[in-house]
Amino acid sequence: MLRNRFITSLCLLGALCLFSSPALSFDNKFEKEVKAEQQAVKLLREVQRGEYGIVTTAELKKWQDDGKEMLIIDTMPLEESYKKAHVPGAKQFLFPIPDMVTWDEKETAGQSIQDYETLLGPDKDKLIVVYCGFVKCTRSHNGAVWAKKLGYTNVYRYPGGVFAWKGADYPIEKN
Repeated sequence: MLRNRFITSLCLLGALCLFSSPALSFDNKFEKEVKAEQQAVKLLREVQRGEYGIVTTAELKKWQDDGKEMLIIDTMPLEESYKKAHVPGAKQFLFPIPDMVTWDEKETAGQSIQDYETLLGPDKDKLIVVYCGFVKCTRSHNGAVWAKKLGYTNVYRYPGGVFAWKGADYPIEKN
């Protein structure tokens, strides 16, 4: 009984130290969780609205390693991002961050919807993977949505983008 009280006291003391430690701010962890939830729900709703699939960093790397035939599209700006680092084999086509409900060549660096369709190619069942910089970036959402609008059926968004690719320590290309 004395041993149980001692263990209980140690647990309470440990919990007090843990909760009062400035290094471990539980409010901050809770706030981070709220932000993570907001981002997860935002991503989910974009995917539902866009009716495209999702692929993770590990899955995309496996697809590449397995030699799966696909078109990978980087939707980041050419000079500021794509030329500095992109997923191997990716082609660049700029999309804006806000939802692009109608095609706007001012937002796509002067490229037309026909230019995008030419990049995507004639095979409407081709595997297409669209990405941008990181999860919060919605350029990839626009790229995936427009591929779907053009009738492509096998469209995936890679939400982690080039930041997740680098974070996984996978090789990048530069031009």
